[in-house]
Amino acid sequence: MKAPAPAHRLRNTAVTIALLVAVAAVVLGVWRPWAPLAPAAPVGAASASDGTDAVVIAPAPLILPEHPRILVFGDSWTYGAAATEPTLGYAYVLAELLGGETIVDGVRGSGYLKPGLDGPAFGERIAALDPAADPDLVIIQGSINDRAQGAAGYREAVTAAWDALAALYPEATIVVLGPAPHELPVGAATARIDTDLGALADARGWWYISPIAQDWINAQNYLDVIDVDFGRKHPSTGGHRYLAEKVAAALTELREAPVTEAGESETTSEQ
Repeated sequence: MKAPAPAHRLRNTAVTIALLVAVAAVVLGVWRPWAPLAPAAPVGAASASDGTDAVVIAPAPLILPEHPRILVFGDSWTYGAAATEPTLGYAYVLAELLGGETIVDGVRGSGYLKPGLDGPAFGERIAALDPAADPDLVIIQGSINDRAQGAAGYREAVTAAWDALAALYPEATIVVLGPAPHELPVGAATARIDTDLGALADARGWWYISPIAQDWINAQNYLDVIDVDFGRKHPSTGGHRYLAEKVAAALTELREAPVTEAGESETTSEQ
């Protein structure tokens, strides 16, 4: 039979065990191996469409020279479809309203995923833009044309196109003009595109103008803005001028957006 251990040895053992338990509790409390690790979001990425909060970077107020040079890039609405002359489309009229110059690049039927009637999808078209154009502002518009393409790969295509656009014109301010409804009520696919583009713009600190959220086209003015017959649900000549006025007013609001002490705009990205 072994002799009983001295009392001081028992006390030392008890203290050692207590310290080990305490250290283990701290490590487990911090590490928690059974808990899922939070994924690291890439810079400029918006949250997935799983209900999680999106990353939002407050845009700065829009600063333009007195006579701005503006590249308007988009689909058939930017092309000027259904106006009596394409040059009466909103993108051309915008130059008059802003006292500047617009470079218009619109391809009918095109989107971020869908090739157009007269050219490829947005990404390939951006790669073909003139790097010497040197715009003060780029407005990238639309597009409802991707609504039949589905959500798979959509955000990735938008991100790639916007990365290329920002790299091509690093000194320009980029404003995203979301899709406008060609018919009412607004379809689920069009609403999804509007939501995706808004989230991706927020994640970059880019201004996003949403004609859907701002109710530019509604039951009261629909037939005044949209030519449902000859124009195949594109804006009429008067509708294009109306859209140009709305875009010009939205840009004016962005130019007048107040700045907080931290340098962040107090205006939301959908104004």
